[in-house]
Amino acid sequence: EVLLLESGGGLVQPGGSLRLSCSASGFTFSRSPMSWVRQVPGKDLEWVSTILADGTVYTEASVKGRFAISRDNSKNTLYLQLNSLKIEDTATYYCAIDAKGQTRGQGTQVTVTS
Repeated sequence: EVLLLESGGGLVQPGGSLRLSCSASGFTFSRSPMSWVRQVPGKDLEWVSTILADGTVYTEASVKGRFAISRDNSKNTLYLQLNSLKIEDTATYYCAIDAKGQTRGQGTQVTVTS
């Protein structure tokens, strides 16, 4: 059974930073592309970033240069460093084994507010 457990969300002011983590189990993490997606209530899931098994990274344009995805295969853990946060980054963030977020964890809330 695939299990994905996100953590690290919270309340932060604009311009602040957070580091999200996702602990993965139930599949061969080191061989799997992994993604972060996010969702605002009432809106569709939005793809944020993907890291392939070989470390290749793809990032959505609106967060490129501010968010950084990474992985530690020795710990079966996926990360998302969020810098220069904006109010519009407020959302629930999910890690997923697919870029559409069909198989994802329970999410961690990021709230950016002044």
